[in-house]
Amino acid sequence: MTIKLDGKSVSENIFTKLKSHIALLASKPTLAVIIVGTNAASQVYVKNKIKACEKIGIISNHIHLDASVSQNDLLQMIESLNADHTINGILIQLPLPSHISEKKIIQAIHPKKDVDGFHYSNIGALSIGLPKFISCTPLGILTLLQHYSIEISQKHVVIVGRSNIVGKPLAMLLTNHDATVTLCHSKTPSLENFTTQADILISCVGKPNFITLSMVKEGAVVVDVGINRLDNGTLVGDVSYETVSKLASFITPVPGGVGPMTIASLMENTLKAYKIQTPCM
Repeated sequence: MTIKLDGKSVSENIFTKLKSHIALLASKPTLAVIIVGTNAASQVYVKNKIKACEKIGIISNHIHLDASVSQNDLLQMIESLNADHTINGILIQLPLPSHISEKKIIQAIHPKKDVDGFHYSNIGALSIGLPKFISCTPLGILTLLQHYSIEISQKHVVIVGRSNIVGKPLAMLLTNHDATVTLCHSKTPSLENFTTQADILISCVGKPNFITLSMVKEGAVVVDVGINRLDNGTLVGDVSYETVSKLASFITPVPGGVGPMTIASLMENTLKAYKIQTPCM
């Protein structure tokens, strides 16, 4: 019988614990959330992050900039937030307009305020098994697997998707937990040869219903990171849920699986940043 990995309920448990912890602090953690432009999906994601902050007692500083803002002006704003001792975490909602370099913007955030875990120093620390801030989606996936007591050590994990945000840091994170990790992508030849070997199959390729029944080993744990909106407005993942769920032992739904865990991890990272910056709290 397939078990649904319910990220919504697990994240609510995390929120409850964080709220209780934050209520005891002398001051409140503060997260600056910057969004550039009017991308509809980005606006929804930012709204959900701000809502989570309000739920648990984190102060959110929402900064909405016009799409025409210059890269230099954005960099100056980040430098100002870096220097502001009342700001504990800085988040840049991606994607950014094409005239702005995401790499330059991400690297401008001080590593101690990099609650997204994208800065080179945080990625480098993760690669050698000494993580400070772990990227939110990989951390959320790990937390979800651990909540359901799914063994990671000595398991073969196949990740489909090599982004700097999910695939690559997730591969390092699970390797640090003694998994044997194969990192694939949409251009991997004979992809089924790899996915059907997976004890844990994770798709973050961003293509609707990309993972089909023939690509999954019976009894595998299937984690779907994809959030894709079809022409009719329906949200679906990378995994063909209705068919694959009949073969998998555990599977995440879309929505309600990895998404809520990503936000919960962001809240955890923001509290962690506060503690790092407020040693005598």
